[in-house]
This record gives sequence, structure tokens and C-alpha cells, in this order.
Amino acid sequence: MSPYQLKIFRRDVGKAISHYDMIADGDRILVAVSGGKDSLTLLWMLNERLSWIPIRYSLFPVYIDPGFPGGFADSLCEFVKRMGFDLRVAHTNCGIQAHSASNRENPCFLCARLRRKRLFEIAGELDCRKIALGHHKDDIIETFFINVCYAGNISTMRPMQPFFKGKISVIRPLAYVEENRIRRIAKDREFPEFVNPCPTAAVSRRKEIKEILNRLYESNKKIRGNIFRALQNVNPDYLL
Repeated sequence: MSPYQLKIFRRDVGKAISHYDMIADGDRILVAVSGGKDSLTLLWMLNERLSWIPIRYSLFPVYIDPGFPGGFADSLCEFVKRMGFDLRVAHTNCGIQAHSASNRENPCFLCARLRRKRLFEIAGELDCRKIALGHHKDDIIETFFINVCYAGNISTMRPMQPFFKGKISVIRPLAYVEENRIRRIAKDREFPEFVNPCPTAAVSRRKEIKEILNRLYESNKKIRGNIFRALQNVNPDYLL
């Protein structure tokens, strides 16, 4: 990655953090690490920016193991250790439960909800009032279309979202960063690629929406930015 591209990446992260006032001096931040490029880039970036910003905060990486056979928790722990952190692993059966015959919901939706619940519990144990997730600009756009097409509502992820009357906030410092830029960061930093053992990872609704959107982006490079701006420029007077 060129110095210019890295500068843009840092600028976009700083812009999101500043715009939504995501991080304050003295914060204890739980960083949800999934093993993917997004969460590893998030952990790296939040740690790196401490070298030039005037405030201090503490990072606590946590991995929620969904319980599938062939997991990579040990390898992930070793890599995060090399980054300078002790990774806390919470072994669960979230993925197994979400894919069981008793679940009538979308397995991805239930698995995500169960993992999020466990993150909130661990955040309380660690006295962390912030939970940082690695969702980026493309995730936010895709979630909007998933909700429109499959849930029948107009909503998406918020860059900063308070829960429990503000006791804990979910923050997404990568909210203004496009996935392609994160992919280049991960390649440049030589982050490992952990294989997702989820049996439906290759056929998720998110993947379907991503493929549709990518065809749109290829036809007009302005479409991604226009969609993202539209999510911040809603006119309720012209909705049903």
C-alpha cells in the first residue's frame, strides 16, 4: 500500500471516530475479533493510532468461537499475541444452535444475535463501555439492502449505537472505509487468512447482495458513494 493510500485510510478512520465522537480519553474498548481481515485491520489501526493521537485508551480483543468443527481459535490467539495482545476466546455453540432444526430464523441472524449477546456480557466483565466492530462502508450499504429485501424495513448499521440506556456503545471506526482499501491494508500487513468453518458462509444473503451491488459498482463508480450519502440524506416526507 502506498503512503497516499494509507493516509486516506487513516483519514477516513479518524473522520468517523471524530464525527460520531466514538472514543474518549481513558476508554476501555472491547474489540471483537472474528479472524477476518476487517477485524484484524480494526485492531491494528486502533493500536497504531495511539502513537500519534493525544488521548489514551485500552484495547481488549475478544473472539467468540461459534462452535463449528475445524475452528481456528488457537491459531488466532497466536497471531493476536504477535500483535501484542492476549486474545480472550469465548467458546460457545452459537453457530451450532443457529443451524439447528429448532431454529426457524435465518441462521446468520440468530448466530450474530447470540454472539452479540455474549460480547455484551464480556464487555461488562471487562468494564468496557465501548465495543468496536469491524464493519466498513460496504457492510453498511449491504445491510441496508438486506433489510429492505429480506426484512421489509429501511434500516442499517449505525457507526455508533448506544445500548442499555447508553451504558455500552457499539462503535464502527471503519464505517467510512471501503472494503477494497481494507483488503489492501490486510495484504500489506500480511494478515493471515483464517478459513470460516460456518457451513453457510458461502451461500449467505449478504454474499448475494454483495454480488448484485458489485455489478452496479462496475457499471458506475459513483454508485457506492451515492448510496452511502443517501443513507445520511433521508427524506421521510417522500416515504410511505
